[in-house]
Amino acid sequence: MGDTSLLRTPLYDLHVARGAKMVPFAGYDMPVQYPLGVLKEHLHTRTCAGLFDVSHMGQVRLRGPSIDATIQALEALVPGDIAALAPGRIRYTMFTNDTGGILDDLMVTRFEDHLYVVINAGCKADDLAHLKAKLPADITIDYLGDDAGLLALQGPETADILSRLLPEAATMGFMSARTATIDGIPVQISRSGYTGEDGYEISVGAADADRLARLILAQEGVEAIGLGARDSLRLEAGLCLYGHDIDTTTNPVEAALTWTISKRRKAEGGFPGASVVQAQLASGPARRRVGILPEGKAPAREHTEIQDLSGNRIGEITSGGFGPTAGGPVAMGYVDAGSAAVGTPVQLIVRGKALPAKVAAMPFAPHRYFKG
Repeated sequence: MGDTSLLRTPLYDLHVARGAKMVPFAGYDMPVQYPLGVLKEHLHTRTCAGLFDVSHMGQVRLRGPSIDATIQALEALVPGDIAALAPGRIRYTMFTNDTGGILDDLMVTRFEDHLYVVINAGCKADDLAHLKAKLPADITIDYLGDDAGLLALQGPETADILSRLLPEAATMGFMSARTATIDGIPVQISRSGYTGEDGYEISVGAADADRLARLILAQEGVEAIGLGARDSLRLEAGLCLYGHDIDTTTNPVEAALTWTISKRRKAEGGFPGASVVQAQLASGPARRRVGILPEGKAPAREHTEIQDLSGNRIGEITSGGFGPTAGGPVAMGYVDAGSAAVGTPVQLIVRGKALPAKVAAMPFAPHRYFKG
């Protein structure tokens, strides 16, 4: 039996039945891997399709007196251009604080009469308190809590697989969302994910989550995938993990997330820390998030010191490990801006030894999002 002090997603019994190794994660009892193992789970997702339980994430609906009022209210908290979203479209953005630091990164979907927001599991309580404190009183915050599950189906075969159950899934655009019904189960589905592959995320009522997951897992080519492979997949894709690669001490410019801020938002500001972000956009940040490729086979883990070839500390690894698709160790971290050019030789201090590495372009595995 798992730790009874931990929360359980609607798929807990399914994970146990499939032989998952369960671990504590953000207050939940979550599957880190299945009998297939992290390496094979990772490679299966890259070559076919993997199903992830991401029900620990926070799902929130925001509703105001009008959709324009709701958008205006949220834009006061994020640097993303929410007003430019057409109905059924999704944007990746972040909550910032008054110094431009990142409180959390999130996905925002615009529907006709509300915004749907997905926040990180470890930040849920803080994010909800932040929304309640900062949004106008006429904006309703509907936290779906444990009444909803969230599944992610990721990999190059996902469109073919999901279209067996929902034909219209195949023609959905990347970063789009819609409501639908799968085998009589009401769902909200988006073509998105966090692996670098094509894929979908499916929000479903908690009571239907287990049946929907079993229905998808029954399709040829689908394997259940745990948090271990989810982490190595997002690392290879060069995607940030909150609390590691981004946090309140990092801002969107040095985190190489300026692509999430539109020309209008860069010019107008109007979000917490805008003056800091605008100043760094104009003059450049003192440090930058970069990819790091260690030479040899030894992985460089989080908090590994990065030095220049003269032995001066220039930064630190924030995520690192073995990249199964890359075929060796991969990492990301922050280095002084003067050392951030791709190809810059550096050294990593691993167990007291200086190991050679170089600054590398990300992603380490090519993004294969749907371009239709």
